[in-house]
Amino acid sequence: MKVTVVFPGQGTQYVGMGKVFSDFAYFDRANAATGYDLKKMMLEGPAEDLKLTENTQPAIVAHSLMLFDKLQDLLSKKNITIERVLGHSVGEYAALASAGVMTFEESVKAVHYRGKFMQEAVPQGKGTMYAILKQEEATIVDACTAASTEDEKVSPANFNEPSQIVISGDKYACERAIRLMEEKTGARVKAIELQVSAPFHCALMKPAEQKLKPVLDGIKFQSPKFNYIANVDAKEYGTDTAPETIKENLLLQVCGSVLWTQSIQKLSDDTLIIECGPGKVLAGLIKKINPNLKVISLDNETGFSEVEAL
Repeated sequence: MKVTVVFPGQGTQYVGMGKVFSDFAYFDRANAATGYDLKKMMLEGPAEDLKLTENTQPAIVAHSLMLFDKLQDLLSKKNITIERVLGHSVGEYAALASAGVMTFEESVKAVHYRGKFMQEAVPQGKGTMYAILKQEEATIVDACTAASTEDEKVSPANFNEPSQIVISGDKYACERAIRLMEEKTGARVKAIELQVSAPFHCALMKPAEQKLKPVLDGIKFQSPKFNYIANVDAKEYGTDTAPETIKENLLLQVCGSVLWTQSIQKLSDDTLIIECGPGKVLAGLIKKINPNLKVISLDNETGFSEVEAL
């Protein structure tokens, strides 16, 4: 049997995440990688601190990799092979660390800086993100193109599932794009403004991409032990992929769209997916993309039991 392991992104964090692993040395390793008490923040909060992007991202990656280590032990005992991995946005770092591209410490440290640089890239109030529900992809893409100017840009950020695409960019450009969608469809567009600290995965993140490059240059990337599907192009990369290619994909990902829908659509109906990280958000998205896919989420009481029963 072969499985695909998926890793969630920002928004899945919660106070108390990782409590089941409170005796593990991973927390000390995460603290050393970030230079502060991430363990206390994950286990005790406060939630306001955990929500800060520079804390959220390493917390999610650390928690995901703790779960993965336990999963990998169980899969190897059952002679189950991991065929591929993929992650949603910051989850891609956990996916690549699980595949041996970088170490636990390197991935946690990298996303701490990634979150910090993303937070700093745009002045508060200049940018925003909206989840657009039940609109055609072409309608959203065309509206973003038409609403963008030289100084104010908006673009699709996350293709989460067929009826939910997130747009990101300058606040006024986002609002123009929504009006253009309404003009085209002749109906009110359901657009939910997201409570995020910055407009991720759009051109406004260019300063963060530039700052992240020397951080990634400081990591000795390895070729992956498993295939992985990249956010930026929904392409499956094999175990012979050059480390430089992976690094370039991660840099492009900062400003690029997360092609989650397109990535999941690459999987055959008989693929068994294991969600490895806080919550079960990805399971919900995957079921909307392809209801035939079976997903086991590990961050609950029955997750590992379901794997044990395979």
